[in-house]
Amino acid sequence: MHFRTRLRRLALTSIALVTAAAALPAPTAGADDGSRDRHPSSGRLSALIRYTEYGVPHIVAKDYANLGFGTGWAQAADQVCTLADGFVTVRGERSRHFGPDAAPDGSLSSAAKNLSSDLYFAGVRKAGTVEKLLATPAPAGPSRQIRESMRGWAAGYNAWLEQNRVTDPACAGADWVRPVTPLDVARRGFAMSVLGGQGRAVDGITAATPPGAAPVGGADPGRAARAARELFASDGAGMGSNAVAFSGRTTANGRGLLLGNPHYPWQGGRRFWQSQQTIPGELNVSGASLLGTTIVSIGFNEKVAWSHTVATGVTLNLHELRLDPADPTAYLVDGRPERMTRRTVSVPVKGGAPVTRTQWWTRYGPVVSGLGASLPLPWSATTAYALNDPNAANLRGSDTALGFAKARSTRDIHRTLRRVQGLPWVNTVAADSAGHSFFSQAQVLPRITDELAGRCSTPLGKATYPASGVAVLDGSRADCALGSDQDAVQPGIFGPSRMPVLKDAPYAENSNDSAWLTNADRPLTGYERIFGTVATPRSLRTRGAVEDVSAMARRGRLTVGDLQRQQFANRAPAGDLAAADTAKACTALAAERPDLGLKEACEALGRWDRTVNTDSVGALLFDRFWRRLVASVPAAQLWKVPFSAADPVRTPHTLNTAAPGFASALTGAVSELRAAGIALDAPLGAHQFAVRDGDRLPLHGGTESLGVWNKIEPVWDAAGGGYTGVSTGSSHIQAVGWDGGRCPVARTLLTYAQSSNPSSPHYSDQTRLYSGERWVTSRFCEKDILRSPALRVERVRER
Repeated sequence: MHFRTRLRRLALTSIALVTAAAALPAPTAGADDGSRDRHPSSGRLSALIRYTEYGVPHIVAKDYANLGFGTGWAQAADQVCTLADGFVTVRGERSRHFGPDAAPDGSLSSAAKNLSSDLYFAGVRKAGTVEKLLATPAPAGPSRQIRESMRGWAAGYNAWLEQNRVTDPACAGADWVRPVTPLDVARRGFAMSVLGGQGRAVDGITAATPPGAAPVGGADPGRAARAARELFASDGAGMGSNAVAFSGRTTANGRGLLLGNPHYPWQGGRRFWQSQQTIPGELNVSGASLLGTTIVSIGFNEKVAWSHTVATGVTLNLHELRLDPADPTAYLVDGRPERMTRRTVSVPVKGGAPVTRTQWWTRYGPVVSGLGASLPLPWSATTAYALNDPNAANLRGSDTALGFAKARSTRDIHRTLRRVQGLPWVNTVAADSAGHSFFSQAQVLPRITDELAGRCSTPLGKATYPASGVAVLDGSRADCALGSDQDAVQPGIFGPSRMPVLKDAPYAENSNDSAWLTNADRPLTGYERIFGTVATPRSLRTRGAVEDVSAMARRGRLTVGDLQRQQFANRAPAGDLAAADTAKACTALAAERPDLGLKEACEALGRWDRTVNTDSVGALLFDRFWRRLVASVPAAQLWKVPFSAADPVRTPHTLNTAAPGFASALTGAVSELRAAGIALDAPLGAHQFAVRDGDRLPLHGGTESLGVWNKIEPVWDAAGGGYTGVSTGSSHIQAVGWDGGRCPVARTLLTYAQSSNPSSPHYSDQTRLYSGERWVTSRFCEKDILRSPALRVERVRER
């Protein structure tokens, strides 16, 4: 007890010193010659870190450089190997350390191999792309506060490396774990910004080569439309999310509520990391950041809470180039030739000579040979394709996060989105203590209006744009340029007045479909096709979510406890729609074909309670059957009652058990489980688990096709006993409300825990909580932090 008292006194004394430093008078405007940007801390950088339960750091600093320092230090302590690996990527050095043919983890681009990743990022470095963005004045470029936080983050990461020994076996003793620069931190942010644009096309950018003598066929419009629809129907990056905000009209105390449930990778560089960040008198925010970023990106403060969901807006477009007949590296605009710009880069390769390649750039962006493996875009003697990604000029994401962190209401959230315009590929859902709810699809998108697409689409674009929102414009016409909106911070993007927004609805919910059914009673329409569709079928996850949250809103008197129950209700909408018909058809098939041995399977399906809890019997069998069915039966043949835009939440429905493929999907699933030695009536958690510290932790939740809110994408390994891990799924979960006091009422959970280091006490602790459907009570206010039985205080500084 005596030690605990001393610890709390130390914490309070340190905070007092930080607060006093923050209150020192700032230099006058006339004295600001740039020296404050270089040395705002007037000495060595430092921060105070108080750790509470589950290793959550509460970082206190006197300014943004020092806050960045504490954040960089604390992130390194938990995730040094994952962070170092990402810095190898943005330096273009993966081939040098890991070989050219190995595959990156996909966190920072879609590159299939290290070599193409390196060639792309080496090109970014050679062009000075990020340096130019950093030099762009705000609001088009990053603010001084964010640049200072990047400088501090790099210093904190480096100080941790200097003062500590790496114990994580993933990188202990590795020569690629090196100090970083603020520019490295900014380059990592750039990679995240272009993830949905240039990041999708890294292989196509680095493989694009002028045609040889042999003729090259053109892109097939029908095939391209199908490929583009498949590519952009999913998030394309292994990510998704749910989020819902409830207005005060639905809650027990008239204040808002927010439930955020992002579905992000459980491994690699797109993991979330929890913290509270405080600059006394300036900033106080709690939540989660993506690794390598300097500011909380999803979270809450004293007055407002917000989350993000991956949006349907297509963050790129293509320009079809008409080439100069005399030179395939020159293209015509209004009949006049323009030469492409050569960008020749060389990357070191482990065990071999450096590899040198040339990339080709145009006024629209880089020439690409395809978008993914399924959408080739051949460069012929007459035609090439250039990719436009407006987020390649956007380094404003952290300023958006900072604006949210300082917001006092959903109105401030909206003002930040309108002012900064920095979110590349997500929607925003928010609620505040005054009872307001909010949704906005405020993305940085190419300014492709339906009018422009109708006037300027090539034959290829006339197929891809309606199908997927991917515009292919005639690059030979200057009148097909994207133009500008007066309220946009950069040319060629939509201004905020063109974006879908919903304010103060009883609920505002998104599960990665378009903005249309954010609230089923107040559909959003009138936006351009590139934002998403209207009056089209919704995913089962969206349908189930709208059913759940609309029922909650009608019931009313909601509390944070209701949000927690929704998160782990684990209802499988596919089961509600199809399980009874499946069991009935199974019974008929078993009677007709007793040789198939289906009786046990039919009984298990009949007993299934339509949930994916760890004790759910029949859930695993239905899951394996359903995956096979939806993969083999076209959506139009799956249901007897088709989709109706007049009843979008309840249609389509009634499973077509006579569809070709139904019987084979069922018998295939049964055979698969029996071959793996898995009982057909085994509880789900016995064969869906994560291994931590040698223990098998049973996992609830289910895959996208089942429509489960608590989505996880487990990794199937029949020899290992079933689903033996998770690729993506529920990650940083937060249920937030207010009770009228100064402290938010918040429950959080980081499903894969803070640290990826197996020797850390915070490697598996929150995964164990997730397995047991338990939560962390957030400690936001000082009194709660200082009462933590796990309180550990650390003052960190540069040497």
